[in-house]
Amino acid sequence: MTDAFFRTLARDAAGAYPRHERFARHFAVGKLTRDPAFAHLLRERLVPDESRVLDIGCGQGLVCSLLLAAHARHARGDWDARWPQPPAMARYIGIDLMQADVKRARSMAVHWQGKRQEWPTHSFIAGDMRDTEFPHADVAVILDVLHYVSYEAQVAVLERVKAALAPRGTLLLRVGDEAPTLRFRYTMFIDRLVMAARGHRLLRLWCRPVSAWRDELVRLGFQVEAVPMSAGTPFANVLLVARYDGSTP
Repeated sequence: MTDAFFRTLARDAAGAYPRHERFARHFAVGKLTRDPAFAHLLRERLVPDESRVLDIGCGQGLVCSLLLAAHARHARGDWDARWPQPPAMARYIGIDLMQADVKRARSMAVHWQGKRQEWPTHSFIAGDMRDTEFPHADVAVILDVLHYVSYEAQVAVLERVKAALAPRGTLLLRVGDEAPTLRFRYTMFIDRLVMAARGHRLLRLWCRPVSAWRDELVRLGFQVEAVPMSAGTPFANVLLVARYDGSTP
């Protein structure tokens, strides 16, 4: 579902994880090449230059590794002209609940830091998004994790994201579109299966239709574009690109 150049980027990003972390490497290649959100992020340049990026529910830091792999390849002049120039980030902070994933993300960051001294600052924090402090950011990324917490907690997280975003900042929120469809049921089945494999039993998922997610973001003062993110997959995923101009208190 991705072109040869992006598959090369995915392998570069996966190669940043230690050789003994075979699961992390295989997971990175599979996720990056089969999930259309990652290529879309680069192709549409949703992370501008000099951005301070906050990745909530960052997992093993795939978004960060992909952006750094793209920047490294562009810097050495090995770039496909059909793709826009990748961003040079100012800072990247990832937050995740799972200690093992945070450890993998930190190992990945060490790899890239050893390649170039001018890389942006990277920091990966083990913490719960419901109470971990959010630093100021230009871009906030929340991919497929907000439905793990209650509706009240979702609103609280979004309000804190809004407070952390700079004027004209962007929230990239990927969600499952709750509906009585086979796609949505399959999406939730796989979600539960993956979490169970990682040792987390989910008693409940707090999902919403895309229209409800959009309404909540609009209420908070965001301008929202909904982008279907299921091409080539059996899932019911949508990326909400929510921009905040800073004018709503």
